[in-house]
Amino acid sequence: MRPILELLEKHGGSVWSLNPEDSVYQALEMLAECNVGALMVMEGGKLIGVFSERDYTRKIALAGLSSKDTKVKDIMTSQVLTVGPKANTQDCMALMSQKKIRHLPVVDGAKVLGMISIRDLMDDIIKDHEQTISQLQTYITS
Repeated sequence: MRPILELLEKHGGSVWSLNPEDSVYQALEMLAECNVGALMVMEGGKLIGVFSERDYTRKIALAGLSSKDTKVKDIMTSQVLTVGPKANTQDCMALMSQKKIRHLPVVDGAKVLGMISIRDLMDDIIKDHEQTISQLQTYITS
C-alpha cells in the first residue's frame, strides 16, 4: 500500500481542469484531447466540481439538452470527494468502490495536486501483484 502521491507523481503531476463557465461541448473536447474520463472544475485555483463522461451522458444526452448551450457549472458534480496525498491506494480503492465513483481528486489543504482514476489504481494493484508473484517464483526456484 503506497501513498497516492507516488501514483500521481508517475503521471507527471498534470492537473487538467475546466472553468465552470466553459460549455459542455468544450469540456467534451478537452476530455478527448487529454484522453481522460473526467476533469476537475476550478475557479480561482479552487476545486469546485468534477465534470465526467457520466455527467454528460446522464444530464445532457439523456435529457436532450445541447452540449454547446449548457455550461459545465450546470451539470458538474459539485459534491466532490477528495483525498489527501498520504492516503494509500487501498483506502482510495475502497472509497471509490463504496461511493461508486471513478475519479478522485487529490488535494493538500487547498492545493489541488491531481486526480486519480479507478484504472490508475487497478493498474497499480496489478503491477504490485505481478511483482509479488515474480519474487515468490524467484524464491521458490532458488
